[in-house]
Amino acid sequence: MTSPAITIVMPVRDAAATLPACLASIQRQSFGAFELVAVDDGSRDGSAAMLEHHARQDERIRLLRPGRVGLVAALNLGLAAARAPLIARMDADDLMHPQRLALQYAFLAAHPTITLVAARAALFPQRLVRAGYAEYLRWQNGVLTPAEVAANIYVEAPFAHPSVLFRRAAVLELGGYRAGPFPEDYELWLRMHAAGLAMAKLPRVLLAWREWAERTSRTDPRYARAAFDELRAQFLARDPRLHQGRELVYWGAGRRTRLRAQRLIARGFPPRAWVDVDPRKIGQVVWGAPVVAHSWLHREPRPFVLAYVTNHGARELIAGWLAEAGYRPGVDYLFVG
Repeated sequence: MTSPAITIVMPVRDAAATLPACLASIQRQSFGAFELVAVDDGSRDGSAAMLEHHARQDERIRLLRPGRVGLVAALNLGLAAARAPLIARMDADDLMHPQRLALQYAFLAAHPTITLVAARAALFPQRLVRAGYAEYLRWQNGVLTPAEVAANIYVEAPFAHPSVLFRRAAVLELGGYRAGPFPEDYELWLRMHAAGLAMAKLPRVLLAWREWAERTSRTDPRYARAAFDELRAQFLARDPRLHQGRELVYWGAGRRTRLRAQRLIARGFPPRAWVDVDPRKIGQVVWGAPVVAHSWLHREPRPFVLAYVTNHGARELIAGWLAEAGYRPGVDYLFVG
């Protein structure tokens, strides 16, 4: 086989029930210059045998069998074995749109300064989709341009991991995936952002993202609220936008918001003020800073605002109020999940 343009890296663990459909979606790609590096992470259900059978039929498929090594190690083994300069991530229970690789390859070819391009995703089967996850995906699918990614990177993971295509050399230079008490994909996106790498998303649904009750984000402690809060605080504390000498204002004076913000405050970022819309809170003093109405932000020089409010619909309202006051997303304020 000639050198591939894209390597699909796909860790596999006990996925025999979903592998046939996944592999079929990969083999239906209109862009044929790819290889699939499947890393069997100690499957016990016949997944490896299924992959071996497909590898004999299709020379583009390669199977690595390192035993049970865990997801992060499997991802890094796939990166190391890849022969292509571009890496497409895929999970063994999801489905690719036939044009996915072609469209993402064309985008990166046309935008050499962008390191990663993702795609919109759609959850399936619909009967299992919960309201909270549907809302998360609605938000995620709206984050498209590099500027929007940079402005929203601290809200949540802005990409479905199995939807991304990235430049292998750039990720290897950053050390690949890291293991720790955090979600490995979100940590990588934050690290890429901190390194100044541009990331974007195509405005098309190119991934069918399987929903299931045992989704890792619901069962693994690395995906717990505290893990995300700690990870965000670590990277926020190093973000140049918080080191401009501007006063910091935290939006949201409720107890939950204060506890999440405390991780950043403890790292040396005290609030000049707290903004809240609850008239019962306005006028109080919390941790040495006053609670004020959003009209207080009409001032010069402008402070930098960190909006920690996560209630449904609240971000849109806050963004509207900040826009009226002349604040620019990613420049004068950030939303934090």
